[in-house]
Amino acid sequence: MPHTSYAPISIADAYAGNRLLTTFPDELRGLVEGQLEMVELDQGTTVLRRGTDVAYSLFPFGPTMISLVVDLDDGRSVEVASVGREGAVGGIISCGHVPAFTRAEVMVAGPAARVRMAAIEEAKGKSAHLRNLYCRYSDYLLAQIMQTVACNSFHAIEARAARWLLTAHDRAGSRLELTQESLAGLLGVQRTTVNAVARELQDEGLITTRRGIIEVHDREGLQRRACECYDRVERFFGDIVGPKGAGPA
Repeated sequence: MPHTSYAPISIADAYAGNRLLTTFPDELRGLVEGQLEMVELDQGTTVLRRGTDVAYSLFPFGPTMISLVVDLDDGRSVEVASVGREGAVGGIISCGHVPAFTRAEVMVAGPAARVRMAAIEEAKGKSAHLRNLYCRYSDYLLAQIMQTVACNSFHAIEARAARWLLTAHDRAGSRLELTQESLAGLLGVQRTTVNAVARELQDEGLITTRRGIIEVHDREGLQRRACECYDRVERFFGDIVGPKGAGPA
């Protein structure tokens, strides 16, 4: 696990701020609470590397965003999914210590709750809620990946960028500490392409950009610019996970 610096955040913050943890009933909290570590993740930190064992589950909260990135042999890379306060990274689908398939990199810094995989697997054996929750969340994560494939294949870069900014706004708020170069890498396009899109969105008053910062000013305008992929994935989270971890309330 890469270096993280500890911050004055509490377990209560994690339970209130992560949409999976908030579904935990009291008995499940009792199983994992002694194993929860609060960490502060820095931007650019790699929390999973392809081919290395998954040692922890991370539950982001606050503004934290983690990108799941596929790296190709020619040096190119693209984001296939992103995780924020609605989910978790590490050991979602698989069981135990198995190699990660993608690289997971922190895009927006912030706090997370960290739990050893051994503790998660032990809790799964005792909690039907946790087993069901992880299965449901894995369905949501797979849906996000499949929608991303369709989006990257058929939709214009302007719509894809608007979709990404909406998702980031949901998790991190209006001010994103993110360079256009990083955004270009996530979208799998050249920096000049993202620069042109950013100028277009800025001219329309939807965002402003300056070195290392993107600020969202008109969310409704971004929604009009985005493709259907944003709403489709968001609706599916409500259908499959929902506020109690078992679909719609």
